[in-house]
Amino acid sequence: MVHIWNDPTEVPKDFGPTVVTIGNFDGVHRGHQHVLSQLTGTAKRHNIPSVAVTFDPHPAQVHRPDSAPELIMGLQDKLDALGDTGVDAVLVMKYTLDLAAMTPIEFVREVILDGLHAAHVVVGHDLRFGAGNVGDVVTMQELGEELGFGVQVVNEYGAGGFPVHDDGDADRRCSSTWVREALSEGDVVTAAAVLGRPHRMRGEVVHGAARGRDLGFPTANLAHDSTGYVPADGIYAGWLIDQSGTRWPAAISVGSNPTFDGVSRQVEAHVIDRPEEKVEDFDLYGQTVAVEFTQRLRGMVAYRGPEALVEQMCLDVAQAHELLTRR
Repeated sequence: MVHIWNDPTEVPKDFGPTVVTIGNFDGVHRGHQHVLSQLTGTAKRHNIPSVAVTFDPHPAQVHRPDSAPELIMGLQDKLDALGDTGVDAVLVMKYTLDLAAMTPIEFVREVILDGLHAAHVVVGHDLRFGAGNVGDVVTMQELGEELGFGVQVVNEYGAGGFPVHDDGDADRRCSSTWVREALSEGDVVTAAAVLGRPHRMRGEVVHGAARGRDLGFPTANLAHDSTGYVPADGIYAGWLIDQSGTRWPAAISVGSNPTFDGVSRQVEAHVIDRPEEKVEDFDLYGQTVAVEFTQRLRGMVAYRGPEALVEQMCLDVAQAHELLTRR
């Protein structure tokens, strides 16, 4: 079981010594996973617990809310992904202007040492911390020598050919920016390569205009406050994971229904191959579900009437079914 704390005061006094890492971890992509694997490896060698420190909300949402990047994943998915890496605990620090004003030594003393009892700190090479982001790996190493904890710096991940970017940039490092760029282009395959797993959104299934049901393709519509980066408009093959954990193959639509002059952008998933006896009572309304994007099938197009749209939807569902069942 992964321990989740929301403040250093929640950490048991006898929890430690520990190995600690720090980061926003948006996406928990393969670069993050590389750092976290070093964290858990160091913890196992010393037979002590590993702790990841992260922040909510994302610092950019506090410092520049009008231009902050759309988050790749919501907090719950981030905690799940961090837990999947094998960390023993996660400290979710509420990011405020007061926290941002802490100097590097104040942050290390109050959070890393007094709160988490760190004996070792594992950080990425691009670490920045403390007021004005003045702290870096050199700062952390100097504080380690002064205050008596070890510091391990992990090099960037992704250079040397994995993953290879579409433009041939084999030396590009894994980053949250790269994931967002790929998703904004609808390239969920590259996003999955950088993430190490398919991109997903999570939200409550709500009632929509029921056009899909009227056309013979009922959909689960995600609420507009769903978490996770919304990929480019289009039709995708993917999966819907219901509240019980069952994975259903799905054809997923992202867009504003241009055939019907739609205006609000929405994400909706048509579950494929539902058991016949459950078609009538396959009710997902009110459930919190996850939608995973496997491959983009096409862009969003306005068709000349419902008949042409239904014909294309039949093709989309058949293509999604063929792609998902051969995996």
